[in-house]
Amino acid sequence: MGRIKSTMIKKTARKLLESDITFSTDFVHNKKLLVDTMPSKKIRNKVAGYISRLVEQKKENAI
Repeated sequence: MGRIKSTMIKKTARKLLESDITFSTDFVHNKKLLVDTMPSKKIRNKVAGYISRLVEQKKENAI
């Protein structure tokens, strides 16, 4: 079982996914894209991981 993400992390990730930034399933790539927008390393890592997971789920549902 995994850990539950806070609502702040989920809202931020969904808002960023709606923006014009192109994210991928790669955590490191997403983390580098968020360096300018997120000042906190801990929050940036959580958001990047959640975005990676959402992109992967989106691809699975599209098939």
